[in-house]
Amino acid sequence: MAGQMDREKLNVPVMAELFGRGERPEYLFWVGCAGAFDDRYKKVVRAFAKLLSFLNVSYAVLGTEESCSGDPARRAGNEMLYQIQALQNIRLFRRYEIKKILTICPHCFNIFKNEYPDLGGNYEVINYLQFLAHFIEEGKLVFKHEKFKDTKITYHDPCYLGRANDIYDEPRTILKAISFNCVEMHRNKSFALCCGGGGGQMFKEAEKGNKEVFIERIEDALNTQAKMIATSCPFCMTMLTDGLKYKNMDEEVKNYDIAELLVMALEL
Repeated sequence: MAGQMDREKLNVPVMAELFGRGERPEYLFWVGCAGAFDDRYKKVVRAFAKLLSFLNVSYAVLGTEESCSGDPARRAGNEMLYQIQALQNIRLFRRYEIKKILTICPHCFNIFKNEYPDLGGNYEVINYLQFLAHFIEEGKLVFKHEKFKDTKITYHDPCYLGRANDIYDEPRTILKAISFNCVEMHRNKSFALCCGGGGGQMFKEAEKGNKEVFIERIEDALNTQAKMIATSCPFCMTMLTDGLKYKNMDEEVKNYDIAELLVMALEL
């Protein structure tokens, strides 16, 4: 089943180094811009990398060769920049004979899966929640419920996982595996409210209105009286964390990515 790993040091394999030794990892782990540059989301990348090592998964990252997927450019309307970025990535993937891509960002997942094929980039693209839920369903990831037995957890559905790609069951499968105390917001699954950061909205000024979307959504979460909000998207994590700060609830309610919760549950 799972292999032993050094708790103090995490060695993440790099594609160029493995390729130079003649090794061909099964999966490319696409880190994404947030995972590479945002200090908060770097912790999510590390958590998922710990899980990959724990499960003895054959994978590698691109390291300094990784660039942006091009999703923000396309969402913001810069089609030329998107295509330049995408074609550059497709050439790199071809060089490394990449066929399977693991993503932790729903926006990267969506664009690789649904939009890269138009430019000749055809891959098996797997969101990390799908990947982890599969190990749980096979009985290869087993948890005790003591860690979160007294903690009420609610889950926020990211638009690009839920409505865009119909990934609703997997995150709930994972959360139910670690806690018997999961609650739904009154707007959930296909009726879930956006965090307010997707589609390029994070990079522009707020439009006129009575209330910003992230405030409305954090109110949905707080109404559940959950002490922990589980997220699975860097945009959602940023917006909901900002919402908690806006409501002065960031000390009482915590926002964690699902990968982080699994690492806590496994005490890795």
